[in-house]
Amino acid sequence: MTVNLEDTPFKGNGIPLIDNKKEIFNYFDSLAAKHLIVLPSLIKNERMYKGVLTKMRTEFGSPINYYLNLGDESIHMNDLLGRPLQMNYAGQQCLNCGKDRKIYRMGHCYNCFYELPQTADWVIRPELSKAHLDIEDRDLAYEKEVQLQPHIVYLALSSNIKVGVTRKTQVPTRWIDQGATSALEIVEAPNRYLAGVAEVALKEFVADKTNWRQMLKNEVAEEDLFEFRDKLSQHIPEEVQPYFLSENTDKWLLDFPVHKYPVKIKSLNLAKTPEFRDTLVGIKGQYLIFENETVFNVRGNEGLVLELTT
Repeated sequence: MTVNLEDTPFKGNGIPLIDNKKEIFNYFDSLAAKHLIVLPSLIKNERMYKGVLTKMRTEFGSPINYYLNLGDESIHMNDLLGRPLQMNYAGQQCLNCGKDRKIYRMGHCYNCFYELPQTADWVIRPELSKAHLDIEDRDLAYEKEVQLQPHIVYLALSSNIKVGVTRKTQVPTRWIDQGATSALEIVEAPNRYLAGVAEVALKEFVADKTNWRQMLKNEVAEEDLFEFRDKLSQHIPEEVQPYFLSENTDKWLLDFPVHKYPVKIKSLNLAKTPEFRDTLVGIKGQYLIFENETVFNVRGNEGLVLELTT
């Protein structure tokens, strides 16, 4: 590739117009990303991390802070916004058994997925919870610990209004992971089963899934969560009515670190495209958003072994 120095921060005779070495490195780094060129790490002073992907840890703030754990390192992803990232696929490893096996679902191999209590059906469908009846699914002690604690039924705006269930201890993490821009707690139930009963009743009138493409484009419907809560009140099952939060006025607002939203989304599958490089321009939900409108679902790729160069 030939670079016209007149189009760079350098004069035609090679004398830089800028003295800051970091600015010079960043310029050529961006140029390399644009033309898919890998510059020597010595020039770029880059760092490489390697580890098994798990969902990003988050801290509520304005904006929300994201941390990616790879190996023994915790990477503050907000600090990487505006910088090129190189991601290389390096295999798959089950989050439970640690074996180099093909990931089946939720970061686990086939055997572990169908044996572990944390991947049982009641995790996705709370109404199937049975710990309150002292009935075991896969591990009663684990199921009691998770199911027999306060659970929140909520309305959230990520694309259109959706209804969902989460443990009270997972507020506001659950909404951050979904890419919701606002959320309202409408039921606080004493266990997962009752929260699930409420969700089943309400999803007859409101969606229970996020349109992830609209969420990433920031195409969010203009809806009043309080007004919607009041409309749904008549559909709350009788056994859940005592836990309905009709007077709750605390609406959560979430601010994501996004410099640029994509228009035409391309989803990255590292198993099929094992090498990828582009500039990070945003983080929303559990997605990394890149300059070329490619998005990468971190949570959806749990168990993937990743080499990340920053």
